[in-house]
Amino acid sequence: MNINCGLIVSDFDGTLIDDKQQILPEVRDTINEYVASGGIFAVCTGRMLSSILPQVRALGLKGLVIAYQGTVIADIDTGAVIKNGGMDYSCVAEICENIEDLGYGINVYSDEKIYTNYPCDNPYLTRYEEIIGVKAVHINGKMSDYVRSKKLFCQKVLSIVPEDKREGLYTELNKRLGGRFDVTCSATVLVEISPIGDNKGEAVKYLANYYNIPIQKTVAAGDNLNDLSMIVAAGVGCAVGNAVQELKDAADFVSVSNNRGAIAQIIKKFGFV
Repeated sequence: MNINCGLIVSDFDGTLIDDKQQILPEVRDTINEYVASGGIFAVCTGRMLSSILPQVRALGLKGLVIAYQGTVIADIDTGAVIKNGGMDYSCVAEICENIEDLGYGINVYSDEKIYTNYPCDNPYLTRYEEIIGVKAVHINGKMSDYVRSKKLFCQKVLSIVPEDKREGLYTELNKRLGGRFDVTCSATVLVEISPIGDNKGEAVKYLANYYNIPIQKTVAAGDNLNDLSMIVAAGVGCAVGNAVQELKDAADFVSVSNNRGAIAQIIKKFGFV
């Protein structure tokens, strides 16, 4: 079978895997067929590298994985980091101060460690740790003070909030920090802030250049606002059926939902001639 688009980049949660955090057999088989035919399949996620690497290795995927919304890129087989972006501690402290001013808890991510000021028994944090498979280090006091005292170089900052508070926090942080930092939402309870130049769209361009594939021959698929930059950057931007409306409006194609094998449908439609 001949390849049409040579690079397909997929978001992970809510896109590649279903709501039970599993990969449907049809999706796995289609990815393997695509890779065996010469295509490059890559995962691009907001998860930290130590969370996503075991998942993509279990899939048997080769090539690169993009973590932290595009800030870190690593080789799947070896785990070797070939791009490690992030933010200076002074920038991270400023972000934390704004979140603290609004009265929300904070996670900061520094070289594969999560530092949090959420209580140990916070149900949102507990569920989050279960999903990503990484336990956070709890600190007392203001996160901004901790970041400054330790001079932490961080890949991203995240706030976990009730679903009905997410939009308000996202809007306010975008007003305060947008233009200097990338403010986005990756789930119904997550607001994330990362370096302005290290988003998923730039990561797609990086991979296209890395593999010498014309950008017109690339496909990107996702479900949430943090996928918008790569939907716009790729030659073909796809939103899965369960995606937020803003992503669907920007997409060239809207597939079935993640629970019905969205990535399999997208690969069959755009990956092969």
